[in-house]
Amino acid sequence: MKKAIIGKKIGMTQIFDENGKVVPVTVVEAGPCVVVQKKTIEKDGYEAIQVGFGDIREKLVNKPRKGQFAKAGVSLRRTLKEFRLESVAEYEVGQEITADVFAAGDKVDVSGVSKGKGYQGTIKRWNAQRGPMSHGSKFHRAPGSMGASSDPSRTFKNKKMPGHMGAENKTVLNLEVVKVIADKNLILIKGGIPGPNKGTVVIRNTVRA
Repeated sequence: MKKAIIGKKIGMTQIFDENGKVVPVTVVEAGPCVVVQKKTIEKDGYEAIQVGFGDIREKLVNKPRKGQFAKAGVSLRRTLKEFRLESVAEYEVGQEITADVFAAGDKVDVSGVSKGKGYQGTIKRWNAQRGPMSHGSKFHRAPGSMGASSDPSRTFKNKKMPGHMGAENKTVLNLEVVKVIADKNLILIKGGIPGPNKGTVVIRNTVRA
């Protein structure tokens, strides 16, 4: 059965498994999330649930979004995500989704926005080679040749150039849930996941078998 939850990345630590081996894990505060809306085939043409996570001050929410939460009878939430599941019949508006939907051993995909690194050169952004560092070379970290000069007299699309790096939607596939601490809404996932600490992430069943 498909499962999904929204969470907040807390940070990385390490724990010991039953064999005494150290396992690096990322701690995610997953939920509690609340079902804000159900979408059905009859009304919307597809089945999905809209889920809210995280508290937010009323002054930061616009009127249409306030009306949506008021109609559902739930408190204001900072993040809204839509999940297409196999069946939405088992969910009701106002129902809470907590961390215990996942269990140790589950394989998950984690999505988030990667750390923004601003405007970067080709060496940092694309792992390009630098020039000689001797004083006379006058070519150290420059991007180098851009392309032909006369034919076709232009730079091709997608050439690896300096530019904005990071702050992109990224997904890490097939990670393992090491431990779930249900009373604290924590999920411990083996390895690293995208984004900075306190960043919002989405945890889903893995698409890989």
